[in-house]
Amino acid sequence: MIHNTDKVYFFSVNEPYYQCQLLYSGSIPVVVLTADSGERVQVPSGRIRQFIDSRGFYGRFRLVVTAQNKIKSFERVA
Repeated sequence: MIHNTDKVYFFSVNEPYYQCQLLYSGSIPVVVLTADSGERVQVPSGRIRQFIDSRGFYGRFRLVVTAQNKIKSFERVA
């Protein structure tokens, strides 16, 4: 459930697999994504790993954070 104090970010991502390989090593703790609004947002790499497949990290995503910047959800929407 999204509350009126939550912040919602949308991202379109298209990164090939070879650029995602370091995320699995654990040496990259966060990934900085640029939202459609132009804002740069740090997302823990663990939240992204589940969306990487043999083609890479791609799709349209929605990130919902609380007023305290705690992630409520990160999901592929298209």
